[in-house]
Amino acid sequence: MSLDERLGKSEGEARVGNAALEPELKEALQNFRLSVQSWSDAAYSRPRPVMEVHGRRIWRLAAGWALGCALLAGAVSEGVHVRHVRQEQARVAYLAEQEKHRLALEEQAREEEELLAKVDSDVSREVPSAMEPLAQMMAEDDSQ
Repeated sequence: MSLDERLGKSEGEARVGNAALEPELKEALQNFRLSVQSWSDAAYSRPRPVMEVHGRRIWRLAAGWALGCALLAGAVSEGVHVRHVRQEQARVAYLAEQEKHRLALEEQAREEEELLAKVDSDVSREVPSAMEPLAQMMAEDDSQ
């Protein structure tokens, strides 16, 4: 069912109405088309704003990048410094522990040396220490 039938127009009235409406509709559509085309041409040919980079903006951008790079370099160098300090502290602690161990070994060796010297002196005596006074008396008798 067409629009004309819904509105209750007869076929004759619909043809006359469509015939009269068609030139007006065509003209309206043509005017609309022309206005859209002229609007498009105007929008296409108008100068577009280009982002103009002013000297101040360039310096701000460069300063931002420089500051960012400086912060990054500072963070990295701080990390490297902390790692180096920790390694150095570990090395010093290790050397101190080694020195302590060496001194303990030297002390133990000295004590063992003293003990061996005492044992050697005890073994090399002609007379035990308890009988030494008697041995001295005998030595005096032999010398007379």
